Amino acid sequence: MIRKMLVPVRGDGKGDNVLAHAAALAKRFNAHVMVTHCRPRAQDMLPYGVPIPSFLKKQLDEQAGVLADQVAGKLHADFDALAESFNLTVSDTPQKGKATAAWVEESGRQVEIIKRHGRLADLVLVPQPEANGVLGVNSLKAALFHTGRPAMICPNTGKMPTVLGDHIVIAWNGSTEAARAVALSLGLLEDAADVTVLTGGEEAHGTSADDLADYLSLRGIASKTERFKAAGNVGQQLLDRAEAAGADMMIMGAYGDNYQKEVAFGGNTQTVVDHTKIPIIMAH
Repeated sequence: MIRKMLVPVRGDGKGDNVLAHAAALAKRFNAHVMVTHCRPRAQDMLPYGVPIPSFLKKQLDEQAGVLADQVAGKLHADFDALAESFNLTVSDTPQKGKATAAWVEESGRQVEIIKRHGRLADLVLVPQPEANGVLGVNSLKAALFHTGRPAMICPNTGKMPTVLGDHIVIAWNGSTEAARAVALSLGLLEDAADVTVLTGGEEAHGTSADDLADYLSLRGIASKTERFKAAGNVGQQLLDRAEAAGADMMIMGAYGDNYQKEVAFGGNTQTVVDHTKIPIIMAH
């Protein structure tokens, strides 16, 4: 069961959407949301390897501090307003029987904060990266490859979710990554009203959808299996079938092939990341 979630934010306008997803789960499980803002350090904003006169460096340090104060102040105010609108109790520590949220301000690079705090979170929520493969990619990669925890991609559909986790689909291919995603999401699956296993019918890795159904049953999770003929873009097939089933969340293994290869040549994971309209929980 989910008890703690990490939501890293920055001044890119995407934090309210991600916090809305976290709030929906926090209210479902009376969980605690840690919202972290990484205050940029002046040295992180300077060009690497370029010598800068001391007087200019001092000016840049001062300007960076003023800018960081302005950004942090606005984001913190936005957090307070959003927490109230999402019915989250602002508290530095979890409170039994309540959905709570805390604001944590730190200095440094965001990916380092995600690594440190994400390793002791049940779920790391990040915005859906831009399709151009620039904005948001580093946060997703840090959550997937450096925390050992599942990452939730929160799509910006323009509609804030109020309920998440009623109907969950599992994209199953028998891989280690898919098995890890399921294992790290059992609390969600145990609480869901409906669970559907989607499989292309070719579990090349040896662990079948029937094996998964048996395992879920041992955990008290009733599921149904939907098989389809995998052809062409399997990632898009998964998204289409999840939408047709009325699912509000998908669980899947991420980047079974080399990450750079999938990004460059459009693997199944990358298709889902780029085009999903429902939250995706991934594990690598």
